[in-house]
Amino acid sequence: MTKSSWSRLMSLTVLSSVLALAACGNEDATEEESANDSDATTEESTGEGATTEESADEGAKESAETEPKVTEFEPAFPEQTRAPAVETETELDTEVVVEGLGVSWGMTEFEPNRLLVTQRDAAELLIVNLEDGSVSDPIEGTPEVNNEDQGGLLDVTVAPDFEESRMVFLTFSQDIEGGTVTSVGKGMLSEDETSLEDFEVIFQATPAYEGTLHYGGRIIFDDEDNLFLTTGERSDVESRDRAQELDAYLGKVIHITQDGEPVESNPFVEDEDALDGIFSYGHRNIQGIDYNPATGDLWIVEFGPQAGDELNIIEPGNNYGWPVVSYGLEYSGELVNDGISEHEEQGFVEPRYYWDPTSAPSGMAFYDNDAIPEWENNLFIGGLAPNYIVRVVIEDDIVVGEERLLTDKVQRFRDILVTEDGALIASTDGGLIYKITAAE
Repeated sequence: MTKSSWSRLMSLTVLSSVLALAACGNEDATEEESANDSDATTEESTGEGATTEESADEGAKESAETEPKVTEFEPAFPEQTRAPAVETETELDTEVVVEGLGVSWGMTEFEPNRLLVTQRDAAELLIVNLEDGSVSDPIEGTPEVNNEDQGGLLDVTVAPDFEESRMVFLTFSQDIEGGTVTSVGKGMLSEDETSLEDFEVIFQATPAYEGTLHYGGRIIFDDEDNLFLTTGERSDVESRDRAQELDAYLGKVIHITQDGEPVESNPFVEDEDALDGIFSYGHRNIQGIDYNPATGDLWIVEFGPQAGDELNIIEPGNNYGWPVVSYGLEYSGELVNDGISEHEEQGFVEPRYYWDPTSAPSGMAFYDNDAIPEWENNLFIGGLAPNYIVRVVIEDDIVVGEERLLTDKVQRFRDILVTEDGALIASTDGGLIYKITAAE
């Protein structure tokens, strides 16, 4: 069992608090939101590079992470954190395609170079044309949402047979009796693209909770046209233990049909004490999900507390440990559950990678394209604080390199997608949509 040295812990906690205040954004956020979803460390380098282990190895490559660690936890294996820095050799063009939007939480390409984009706070669904930068009027028929703090209209995707069905799926925070839930709904995009017709709620991640944080909310289709939904554990101490409980949809990856019913092959359908829709559990707040094109595995990224953001491969029935174990600290600087970090010893799955200090990871996408060959099968993650896009190089499920892109833009990167023609698209909380391509 690994625990932080108390004196070391207190000094680093003070440093982390100063950095967090320096990084504060312009959101009217709660202390909890600022600490995990909004603000953590600045992007300014302290000049410290490699870890102790790397410094001892004269030939070791410098880590991509230059900020000091918040904790003294040791990784379960050497490649689990602070990967070597890598740099894209391809010359890149970066342009702002759209500006003046709100918090653009979710995106999907429903036709070549045309995106459906959610506006979290305004609960609006827009169509963005990447070729000319035009933005449609808000599409009518979107659901009513609770848009306090981290709530609102969240993710969007379209059915695999969209060309025929025109079905659009949305996630959002919804008021019901007892509090709020993460909900999934669907509606048909009208032929004139002005409204969602016959919108209906198909799933609610119960139980409801009287809080406005950690909704999760990412959705993705599997190869059998069923949906994966991610949820958060709703943040508070009194709710977080529900991530470990199989009678609640909080802190889970959920697997449902397009009608909101549990998929029959789910791991707990034979367990009378478990909810049938649960696919994996023990998660904190998942805001990124995608398939690794090299292996077909489902990957997610989730917020840790103060440090300890995790990159995980999701397998049915697995328990990923929160809040029993963590590579991070409470926002107060105290240890989480006495400072237990080793996952496997407690019967949990070790993350493939974690960040210390935080990267505040949100939407993510694997680069499944050959337009920029050196990026093929790399993972790109939006960083909220510090403000950058993380490029993750993976070999045999091990992170072997990291790069930080657009560090000079000082934007909170909320979602990432890769278009059919290989452009990397990033949306921000500041209302911008970036397009990154190989220079011609």
